[in-house]
Amino acid sequence: MSRHIALATCNELPDLDPDDQPLIRQFAEAGVTATPAIWSDQTVDWDQFDQVIVRNTWDYTDHLPTFLEWVNSRQSCIRNSAELITWNTNKTYLRDVSAAGIPVIDTQFISQSSDEWDIPLSGDYVVKPSVSAGSRDTLRLSSTDPQSRGVAQELLDTIVASGKSGMIQPYLDLVDTDGETALLYIGGEFSHAIRKGPLLRPDSAPERVHGLYLQEEITPRTPRTDQREVADRVMDYLTSRFGTPLYARIDLIDSHVGQQPLVLEIEVVEPSLFFHTSPSSLARFVEVSLS
Repeated sequence: MSRHIALATCNELPDLDPDDQPLIRQFAEAGVTATPAIWSDQTVDWDQFDQVIVRNTWDYTDHLPTFLEWVNSRQSCIRNSAELITWNTNKTYLRDVSAAGIPVIDTQFISQSSDEWDIPLSGDYVVKPSVSAGSRDTLRLSSTDPQSRGVAQELLDTIVASGKSGMIQPYLDLVDTDGETALLYIGGEFSHAIRKGPLLRPDSAPERVHGLYLQEEITPRTPRTDQREVADRVMDYLTSRFGTPLYARIDLIDSHVGQQPLVLEIEVVEPSLFFHTSPSSLARFVEVSLS
């Protein structure tokens, strides 16, 4: 059994996010010391830890090459695995998921400024980078506004110039009433689910807490059967390709037509797991971590 575990976090949250802080006590009850450690702190002796669990490293998108170097330097003890984390840091992974036959929100990827792209025929659409967190550099625009293409292209040019790919997705307005459904998996098994309220307002960049993440409206939710089926397919895909993740969050959104659940994001780097909505999930997380 691992006796000393690092819970990796960032400078802005040296004591972890409040939702993750109970993990320290939960590990202690299992006879294990769990210590928050800032991933970018060069004074940390990572060799003292039997295991490094990535939790609140929410600044990694600003330092991606350095973060991935750190992740891969800890391949033998980091969770999730270095291979899975590396794959998940760029949302171009949606191409792989779609190619596996899993329903994914329609996404156009722009890798250079000269790439052609289409505005959705109706409704709003979202422009964002393929490497981001907390809706950074993300805009919701109207397809009927003649100025929106210029605004979108300017943002895409900025994203591409930074070395990332741009993304264009339709804004599925069912989210305004139904929200997103996020399904949480621990040790490859479904644990609990939550509803995330809408975040993006038209033509405005959202404000982030500590410059890292958005303040979200979170409530428990019982997922529908079809949502469980899609999320279970994602988990099967991840497990068959990378091995069973310690944790995963699968964010789904309903389509306009028939309310088919679509994969919006897969979060296996440093997702909020919303332990507070399912207290038993803390014990399950610790149990799987130590198995």
